[in-house]
Amino acid sequence: MRCPYCGSLDDKVIESRTMLNGESIRRRRECISCGYRFTSFERLDEKPFMLVKRDGRRQPFDRAKLERGIERAFEKRPFSSSQIAQISIDIEDLAIKKGRENREISTNDLGEIVLEKLYSLDKVAYIRFASVYKKFESLEQFINEIKYCEKEGN
Repeated sequence: MRCPYCGSLDDKVIESRTMLNGESIRRRRECISCGYRFTSFERLDEKPFMLVKRDGRRQPFDRAKLERGIERAFEKRPFSSSQIAQISIDIEDLAIKKGRENREISTNDLGEIVLEKLYSLDKVAYIRFASVYKKFESLEQFINEIKYCEKEGN
């Protein structure tokens, strides 16, 4: 590491401490050339988890955006905000697991994960989310989806 005082590349580590629950390391260093002491930090530089849109664009995955969509689906349903937050975390974990290899997931795959989770928890929330995700344009599409829920529920 380059000394901020003299510019030398020769230094020694005097002390290391793990910080932020193991997410970074703080190191106290001393320049061998001039004796100046300084601090450096190391953090893991991970490639962000990306969402691949239908048109091929990529954007960073945003759990807050996912959670807002799920909150809308559960609006006026008997689920607390902490339960909805946990559902969002569970869906995010499933998405990251599915897209682990190349650190990305398509909106299609993410939507299917959400639909699966909502279907198992609350059929009304499922229908609400499905109507937006599948872009229902007619009453018949709603009716077909409700019939599917009724058929699967028996």
